[in-house]
Amino acid sequence: MELNMMAANRGIQRETRVPQVSILRPGIPPNPAKRRRYHRPAAIHFSIPLKPTRSATLRVGLNGAPVTARQRERGLTLVELIVTVAILGILASVAYPIARFQIQRQKEQVLRDDLWTMRRAIDKYKDAADRHAFQTSIDSNGYPPDMDTLVNGVDVQGKKVKFLRQIPVDPMTGKKDWVLRSKQDFPYSDSWGGQDVFDVHSSSDVTGLDGTKYNTW
Repeated sequence: MELNMMAANRGIQRETRVPQVSILRPGIPPNPAKRRRYHRPAAIHFSIPLKPTRSATLRVGLNGAPVTARQRERGLTLVELIVTVAILGILASVAYPIARFQIQRQKEQVLRDDLWTMRRAIDKYKDAADRHAFQTSIDSNGYPPDMDTLVNGVDVQGKKVKFLRQIPVDPMTGKKDWVLRSKQDFPYSDSWGGQDVFDVHSSSDVTGLDGTKYNTW
């Protein structure tokens, strides 16, 4: 009977024994020796529906073949080149008249300076002749017989006096084809009488920027 009671007590003790529970972190196996065989749970993937996009337009070339991305880049480069050439053409069309205007304006200024220089030399010769600094012919009215006399000079009290360094080139014609007029000639005459040099002007009949012809300056 005592043996039966001891066996019964042992059974109660076995049944009432509280198992030991260990709190482990998720993802770590309870037994370190079994970590190699332990596999983490597979990750859960969530798929988020995206907003439907507009379908891409397929570009087709002249031969019916689809146009690749590289060919599209070449097309864009060609368009940019055409636009650049067009802009340069517009700028050139605007800049050319301005440059031409500046060149013509510079030529007109040179023409004015040359006419002023030659006419001033004629006036100096006239003043010296009126003061009887040198001898002149009676029919010359005290004006130089030609333009070379102004460059070569005259003898004044044993000294050579020059009134013009050189005969300039007409900037409108590119030549030394100045039209001379004597005191006896009609105003705005195209022919020179040859008696003397009273005035000089350009032989160009082109209209200047001020609306007048250069041969009337």
